[in-house]
Amino acid sequence: MTKRTIKIDEEKCVGCGLCANACKEGAIGMVDGKAKLLRADHCDGLGNCLPACPVEAISFESDSPLLTEESTIEASAYQWPLKIKLVSPNAPFFNGADLLVAADCTAFAHPDFQNDWMKDKITIIGCPKLDGGDYSKKLSEILKQNDINSVTAARMEVPCCGGIESSVKAALGNCGKLISSRVVTISTDGKIESVV
Repeated sequence: MTKRTIKIDEEKCVGCGLCANACKEGAIGMVDGKAKLLRADHCDGLGNCLPACPVEAISFESDSPLLTEESTIEASAYQWPLKIKLVSPNAPFFNGADLLVAADCTAFAHPDFQNDWMKDKITIIGCPKLDGGDYSKKLSEILKQNDINSVTAARMEVPCCGGIESSVKAALGNCGKLISSRVVTISTDGKIESVV
């Protein structure tokens, strides 16, 4: 897996500042009338700045692999960011994906969650109780704007996780597509309680 960051062609840059305004992470700033990548570690690789640039002075480049061939740990998260609130609905990793929408606690409660549920899926996470919101609009946009193969909602058996399930069901109902889906419920002792 490689990390994508933006590259700015200073010769093409006209200094309009639109890319800096579009960058929600604060990775781009204006220096001496030109756009500069100030914080590569803040660049999420989603490219909100790309469509903002009127002269196509911005492109992506891939950094060295995050995991080396010698690594014995297999990566299970295939994209960044993971949080529902942070992810862009038009992020390129959604196209052709099997999508897992998981409550934050599920990966910590079920001992083999990454191998059993995250493997080969694009995973986004959230906590309806702590995030204090309804994810259905964001999820609907993800489903509408991308060719999603399937959706799995993973939740805990506790009532506060009902928001994940209801948001996924509402998004599936509002997206105008027929997409295969299922809900996985994990008990507080880490066992799979049900898959429907």
